[in-house]
Amino acid sequence: MSKTCPICGEPSDDRYRPFCSKRCADVDLGRWMSGRYAIPTAEEDEPDEDALAAADRDPRPQ
Repeated sequence: MSKTCPICGEPSDDRYRPFCSKRCADVDLGRWMSGRYAIPTAEEDEPDEDALAAADRDPRPQ
């Protein structure tokens, strides 16, 4: 079973795997570099100022 290029759907070429050509590989790279693709992350809320002040007063090492 042959894999297909994720950009155009043509059969992939071992030289450019998983793509079918340098062109499709470059299209994919351009999408990553422009921010069109992104890896989702879990953003944490920033601690409030009271918690930061309490941490500064705590003599125990963190």
